[in-house]
Amino acid sequence: VSRLRPIEISDLLGREEVTLDTNSIGEMIYQKVIFISGAGGSIGSELTRQIAKYNPLSLVTFELNEFNHYKLEQMLKEEYPHLNHIGLIGDVRDAEKVNFALAKYTPHVILHAAAYKHVPIMENNPKEAVHTNIVGTHVLTSAAIEHRVERFVMISTDKAVNPTNIMGTSKRIAEMVCQNMQKKAK
Repeated sequence: VSRLRPIEISDLLGREEVTLDTNSIGEMIYQKVIFISGAGGSIGSELTRQIAKYNPLSLVTFELNEFNHYKLEQMLKEEYPHLNHIGLIGDVRDAEKVNFALAKYTPHVILHAAAYKHVPIMENNPKEAVHTNIVGTHVLTSAAIEHRVERFVMISTDKAVNPTNIMGTSKRIAEMVCQNMQKKAK
């Protein structure tokens, strides 16, 4: 009992704790128009919360699911009442809607979190994984280049490194789409 001590989160990580460079993050976001695809999902909604803290000029959230988007809007109104938030219902696979949104709001930064991420569900729905994760990424990256977006960040997964399933493979190909489009943008 004398050797017991309080447990720290770093004890459970199994690796060194990562320290965020908040100055760089702030420079990327402060007084910029930020566009988040898949903003109502688990990752997108957390990104939205974190980004809102850095006072973007505008925060454009793009989400297909109306209920998730409604919950996100309610949270933003409560926690960040002065945030200039523009909520859009849309699908990253819809080139017309994506181009309309980027032309109208001219984001400086796109954080692309729209994706199907649940392995067992995607194993049973491979066409949806391909359409959203690959085609949706291509649509959004193409529009980002066309509308001269300064920075595009794709949120991916460790399952894309050596993919062993449909979801991981679709995310790996989406990463390759981003790399290829980056070459075209130069």
